[in-house]
Amino acid sequence: MPPRRRTGPAGCVGAGAGAGWETGHMSETSASLSGPSAPVVLEMWCELQCPDCRTALADVQALRDRFADSLEIRLRHFPLERHAYAHAAAQAVEEAAEQGQGWPFVEAVLARVDELPARGEALLVEVARELGLDAEEMDTALVDGRHILIVDADQAEGKAIGVTGTPTYVIGGERLDGGKSQEGLRERIEEIAERLLAERGRG
Repeated sequence: MPPRRRTGPAGCVGAGAGAGWETGHMSETSASLSGPSAPVVLEMWCELQCPDCRTALADVQALRDRFADSLEIRLRHFPLERHAYAHAAAQAVEEAAEQGQGWPFVEAVLARVDELPARGEALLVEVARELGLDAEEMDTALVDGRHILIVDADQAEGKAIGVTGTPTYVIGGERLDGGKSQEGLRERIEEIAERLLAERGRG
């Protein structure tokens, strides 16, 4: 869907607590891959009004560079209630994915995360236009709420497995909470991915 930086700040926490880009639903499984040949899956629970998710993108790119097609990175939505436009941004990601530009849209919005609180949905539509997407369709999708159920389902699943902040990663059945600290997370993900790949004979 870079080397380790200095320790980032704590991630965004809720009040209660592949080499290529994916298309379609951002957490959709690659139907063509299964069994021993399937990539290791890393789920990244993220929201687009979280500055620390922007910081985490460097780790995501480093993981792509290191593991290429052996690691499939799936974005999962976890909009926090205290961020006014996080839910709209998550819906916008799904619309961008429908138009074939899911991850590029994520990166472009996170690059301008400081603008989102003031500009809201207008920024999301602007980013879509800049990426060459159908901006009018993006605006319509935000109005009619066609992607709300996908976002809500991700959020509910995240809560069910104990996600409380962003970014949070799940790999090999282990949850790594970047909502408190991102220190050492990439290294731990690499360790788990290498172990899982070795078990499949792909290490």
